[in-house]
Amino acid sequence: MIKTFARWYDSDLAYSFRRSPVVVVAAIVAAVMILSAVFAPLVAPFNPFDPASLKLMDAQTPPAWVEGGMGKYLLGTDDQGRDLLSTILYGSRVSLFVGFAAIGFAAVFGTLIGVLCGYRGGWLDTVVMRAADVQLTIPSILIALTIDGIGRAALPRELHGEIALFVLVFAIGVAEWPHFARVARSAAMVERNKDYVAAAKVIGRAPWSIVWRHVLPNTLGPVLVLATVGLALAILSEATLSFLGVGVPPTQPSLGTLIRVGQSFLFSGEWWTVFFPALTLVLLVLAVNVLGDWLRDALNPKLQ
Repeated sequence: MIKTFARWYDSDLAYSFRRSPVVVVAAIVAAVMILSAVFAPLVAPFNPFDPASLKLMDAQTPPAWVEGGMGKYLLGTDDQGRDLLSTILYGSRVSLFVGFAAIGFAAVFGTLIGVLCGYRGGWLDTVVMRAADVQLTIPSILIALTIDGIGRAALPRELHGEIALFVLVFAIGVAEWPHFARVARSAAMVERNKDYVAAAKVIGRAPWSIVWRHVLPNTLGPVLVLATVGLALAILSEATLSFLGVGVPPTQPSLGTLIRVGQSFLFSGEWWTVFFPALTLVLLVLAVNVLGDWLRDALNPKLQ
């Protein structure tokens, strides 16, 4: 374990990370926000989903440092009397779950399709890639809205609240898979012409074995970079859908839902109900984007 860490610490990737203060700060911000969300039940002052902890008399309490604020509500409360800090931590869990799950689904599906098309070529490559090109001409958010709407219409109303989260993950994943398919296809087309693939064919390796054991692992570098950037886009897509009212239900509020509810009270003076969830979303997406840009440059051999 120690030797593995030492080798990583001496690698070019770690050196590039250490010499960039902006990337280090972004990594710290992302790590703190993700860990705080994951361990929200342990670090949150209150459980915003426990009806016993709600106090309607404390609704719309301003942040602790503002006149009229209360020390136990550091960032104030929302219209239901829920501690805003606790609600943001729990809401971040939902946003991160949707982001990671959606981009994971898109990466796995898109990469497998892209590698298969890039290695095989022929009519399969033509049909799938033309379908991906057509989908890329349509805004991702519109595709996600359409799929989410179809899912809600096809499923019984009593199930909407229970599976809304998974419908949202599927909708965002389907909207993003062409990006991964195009990147994986390009990498596979390069790899299939290399000597190690020819050698595998000579010794009698089956095509599926060559793809799975040789071509696929060598396409994961650019896919990883794209997934890092795509995570930020997936979180934004979830926030947009939830802000429009077609995302997760109010019983599982995400950052987008908190922003949608908070903006209703913005002009009445309760600015904190929308400001802090929006600030959390901006910081999270910005930190992930910075890490994605650094990873893309660090893994680009032309920039070494």
